[in-house]
Amino acid sequence: MATLRIDFFHDVLCAWCYVLSPRLERLVGELQDRGVEVDLRHHTFALAPEPDDLVRMFGSREEAKREILGHWQQAAAHDDEEGRIRPDLMAQRPFPYPHSTPGLLACAAAQILEGNEGHGRYFQRVQQAHLTECRDIADRDTLLDIAQECGFDLGLFAETMDGPQAREILAADRQLAALWAIYAVPALVLQNRWRISGALPYERLRAAVERAVTSD
Repeated sequence: MATLRIDFFHDVLCAWCYVLSPRLERLVGELQDRGVEVDLRHHTFALAPEPDDLVRMFGSREEAKREILGHWQQAAAHDDEEGRIRPDLMAQRPFPYPHSTPGLLACAAAQILEGNEGHGRYFQRVQQAHLTECRDIADRDTLLDIAQECGFDLGLFAETMDGPQAREILAADRQLAALWAIYAVPALVLQNRWRISGALPYERLRAAVERAVTSD
């Protein structure tokens, strides 16, 4: 096999995506060391696009935060590194639980400016800001601070995040997810054929990807 294509669907809010990301990064490194060229493509997937979606799903913003932090606790119990996911700290924050779209538009801006590598780098950093540092990633200034931390030109990043192309990327990712029958994240699609759902333990993830590597 010359190239293994992996499409990674994720949301900035998703604690289980945060659990999966370092496992996927480790696996990609192992494959590349073996001479497999990995084409990793990042895609946005909004679990709660707007604040009203949190109210619709949970009844109120307050109840949304309470229930979602319960999901954080479950994800933390399955993370490979203790202490990365901080439901205790987020519970103390005064702001409502964030919605997806601002952070995903920022990821799209990173993709426009620096391709999949930029998208992946920004996504990892904004998840750290959300789940470890418990910053408000629905706040524009926070997202721009993260862009600056990632080395992007601040003015250009802000302009790109606000532009129509970023929203077009979100729309295209929604269509692609629907085409591949993806309804939750994290989700991986290998070689446009095999779908992997959830934050699999590393050995199970590697076995699933190995099947794709050896099938072609």
